[in-house]
Amino acid sequence: MLTVRPAAAVDETAALDLLEELFAPPGSRAPGDRRERAAAAFQDAVASTNADVLLAVDDGRAVGLASVYVDLVSMRFGRRCWLEDLVVTASARNRGVGRRLLDAATEWARGHRCTHLGLVSAAARGDAHRFYVANGMDPMLHFTRPV
Repeated sequence: MLTVRPAAAVDETAALDLLEELFAPPGSRAPGDRRERAAAAFQDAVASTNADVLLAVDDGRAVGLASVYVDLVSMRFGRRCWLEDLVVTASARNRGVGRRLLDAATEWARGHRCTHLGLVSAAARGDAHRFYVANGMDPMLHFTRPV
């Protein structure tokens, strides 16, 4: 049975293994990506009151995750939540896991008094874009620059 729950510190290996799937084509590694950095960021997120890692578990196995962060307070939009990572393992796709994670991220955002849930998805991820639009997200153009 599929459940979505906040990750705990002991879920680090399962969560980091899931993140590896984001690097499969059409994905790519972020500059300077290292497992040690990801491990520290995972532990920070699960310990924070303004961040979390939501883990989808099916029959005791982690099959997806969403990382969420209270991002900023915008003068135009109010308090916003950022969905940084959303990944479902290849063997569990097209079974509603992504939808459950997106819904859980939305509920997490509401629970943290956020008015919007935002994310960025690489231009090459057409399937992901169709999923987000089909699940009620408005497409917007977003630019980033490493600092």
